[in-house]
This record gives sequence, C-alpha cells and structure tokens, in this order.
Amino acid sequence: MKNISIEFPGVKALTNVSFTIESGTIHALVGANGAGKSTLMKVLAGAHDHYTGEILFNGRSVNIRTPRQAIELGVAVVYQEVDMALVPYLNVAENVMLDVMANEMGRRQFINWKEIRATARKFLKMVNLDLDVRMLAQDLSLADKQRVLVARALAGNSRFLILDEPTAPLSQTETEELFNLMRDLAQNQNVGIVFISHRLPEIFEICDTVTILRDGEVVTEQPTSSFTQKQIIEHMLGRRFDETYPKHDVEIGETIFEIRGLTEADRAVKDINLSVRAGEIVGVTGLVGAGKTELCKTIFGALPIGSGEMRLRGQKLNVKSPHTAVTQGIALVPEERRKEGVLVEEPVYTNLSASSLQKFSNMFHFINKKAERASARKLITDLGIRTPSERQKVAFLSGGNQQKVAVGKWLVADADVYVFDEPTKGVDVGAKHDIFELIGQLAGQGKGIIYASSEIPEILGIADRTMVMYDRTIVKELITAETTEEEILFFSAGGN
Repeated sequence: MKNISIEFPGVKALTNVSFTIESGTIHALVGANGAGKSTLMKVLAGAHDHYTGEILFNGRSVNIRTPRQAIELGVAVVYQEVDMALVPYLNVAENVMLDVMANEMGRRQFINWKEIRATARKFLKMVNLDLDVRMLAQDLSLADKQRVLVARALAGNSRFLILDEPTAPLSQTETEELFNLMRDLAQNQNVGIVFISHRLPEIFEICDTVTILRDGEVVTEQPTSSFTQKQIIEHMLGRRFDETYPKHDVEIGETIFEIRGLTEADRAVKDINLSVRAGEIVGVTGLVGAGKTELCKTIFGALPIGSGEMRLRGQKLNVKSPHTAVTQGIALVPEERRKEGVLVEEPVYTNLSASSLQKFSNMFHFINKKAERASARKLITDLGIRTPSERQKVAFLSGGNQQKVAVGKWLVADADVYVFDEPTKGVDVGAKHDIFELIGQLAGQGKGIIYASSEIPEILGIADRTMVMYDRTIVKELITAETTEEEILFFSAGGN
C-alpha cells in the first residue's frame, strides 16, 4: 500500500500511509485507538472506496474498491466482532463456503450440498476444528466461530489474512491454539498475516515485524526484535509512558454495598457474598467461563435473581431489571460495548444522556436538546473523547473512544455503585490509562467500584481487594497488595 490517504466528515483518518506485507510472515500493526489501524485494513479489504493512493500485488497496481474485489485478490479479514461476520442461522458448512457459494450461484442454478459439506470439512481440518458441519453458527463458541472465519478465508484461496484483535475474547489456551494455527498458515501455507492487537506480549511472541501508526501516519516500521514493549508504547503515544496503572490515594469509608448469598435463577452464578466500601475498588477475576460477566449482569438485573439479597447503604434492594438497578443507584459498563454498552447508530450526545434523560426533560417529557448537547460537549472534553463533534455517530469512533462513551453516560446519572465488566477489552494503553484515571476519580468521590477482569495484572494494579471466581462462585478473597499473579491463578484454576 503506497501513500494511502482517506478522510471522513471532520476527520483525516490516514495521511500518506505506506505499508508492506510479505507472504509467509506475521506483521503486527499497532497504534493507539484512533491511530488508523482498522481504517487502513478496511481500505485493503475494500470496505472504504474513497481513498487516494495505490495498492500493489507483486508490483502490479490493482483496484480495490469493494469487498468482492479484495476477496478475489486473496485478502480476507477476521474482525474482532466475529458474530457480525457470520450468518447465525446458517450452518457451519454454509458459513465456511459462503464466498465460494456466492460465485457458484452466479454460474449455475443448483448447489451440490454433499460437495459443499465435504469441502467445508477439508478446510475445517486445516484449522484443526472437528465439529458437525450441520451445526448452526450461532451455537458455536467464540473461539470456534473465529476458526470458522479463518476456514472461510482458506476456502476463498486467501493469500493475506487480517486478524483484528483476534485474542480479545479468547482464553489463554484458545490464544495458544490460535497462535499455532497462525504459525502453520504462515510457515506451511505461505499466507501473509496482519495481526492487530493491543496486547504487546502477544506481538513479541508471534510477529516478525511491527508497524506503528499514530494519528493516521506511520511512525516507524522495524523487526519486532528491535523494540522493547516500552518503546512501542512511547511510539504509539508520542510521549514517555511510565505509569500503566495509576492508583489514586483514596480514603476508604464504610460499607455501602453488600451481596449476601446471591444466586442467579438458572445458577449462572451461585452463593455470592461480596461487599464494597465507599471509595473502594473490588476486583473480580477468574478464568474465562468462571462467571464474572454473569455476576455483573445479575447485580444489574439483566439476569434474574433466584435467591439472596443486595443492600445499598443498609437498605435492601429490589432489582428486577436494568431499569430498577439504575433507579436504585447501580451502573454497569458491560463487556460487549457495541452490543450492550452504546447505541452505535446514534450520535455521541444521545449516548451520553441515555441513562439520565430525566435530567434533560421538562414536565411534559420533551428533551432539551441544547442542554443535552452542552452536557455532552463538557464530557467529551473531560474524558478526552476523540470525535469531530458531539453529533458524530458512535459507530465511527475507535474502540477506546466508544468505551469512554459507555462509561461517560453513567457519570451524568451519578450512580452509587459502578460495575465494570472487562472495561479495557480491545483498547490501547493510552485509553486504558484514561479509564483507570476515571475509575480512580469515581473512587475518590466515594463511589463503590466492582472491577471484573480476566487481566490479572490490571486487577493487581487497580484493586484494593480481589475476589477470585471458580465454577460460578467466589472461592477466595485476597488483599491485592499482599497477593501475586501466581496465587490468583492458583485459586482461579480451582486450587485450595
């Protein structure tokens, strides 16, 4: 890709970016949220047709203005939101062979389903996935959905594979399996892989070369071995970066929130006992599937309570839905921000007022748009949300800025207890720092914070106490300053 530039209303997303990927190599593309990584790859994948510059394959200039043209040239993308790339009500074979079938339908009227299923099995075997090809895609695990998408790319004879934050939803074991697959594709099938990730240790483990973007421009490109993690971060941010987990010195007060014997109606979590004091950050961690997300949703009323109780400042709560949770002072920033945390097709100002519309409504329930937008502009400045204006659709913001919007709407609502479920998933180190700062400020205001994350270093860096979950319940309470990553992993795996 040579001198690629592209603009959107109010934003110049890329400026004269040049990027080269070779067959048989794994090339990291990194940068802070909003640096232009996904935009550059969407140009290569044919999702943006109004760019300037040139794309060459083997020295020959090619025209990529549609996804179909990219696919025909052998470019395939596996996006972070795998559910959006699969057709949930089609089976595995149909999803694997989707691009092939589209071409077949153009040439003949009938599809040989026996042949389709047999060919799908061949490509699934190439990605080490053994399952019934008649299963519906919606019934697969996230890791299996990802492999189905890679199999689809191979079925389409892809020469270049773009993986956008592929490890964000995966467990450690699933991540290791993905890396083994990537190595096999690069070394044995000569596929060139572009790997986009905010997890720097993964880049050093799997990638040959690193290209760093900042503000829509290439900062540097070098072999991975030429960098340290700190150097990459400083190139990404354009400044020195010394403190990853800022911990505010907050005076912790009396207990404001208690959970006693809480069990979800279908036992997604069971017999949960937990307390949070004013100004305290309580970490909740465990392996994937331990029940962290289910606990957060049960507290917020998104999953029904079967038994047990919750109390806020000594008063028993009656949380039957997210609406009643909000009215009683509980806020949730969910893990799946695009599905559950923001309204992606609405502007930023609408999102920032979504949880507190009564503050902007008159006695006849009409919304004061002027006040709504003024409040949004202040929050945009306070939170450092990068957007051309408060009227910008959230869908066009980077992941880190979407997360800031997901958090920001609760600042207007002024809750008593804030529940964060994997709040830094898919965001860069700069945005993480901003989110940690914001959480610290909430703690300083005497709010109670529940911080659920599978990223143990984050828990160690920000939490005052740590609750370890295993098999849908809390198995150990630890003083964070007195524990280690090894001890937390021990209890997360069921040790006692």
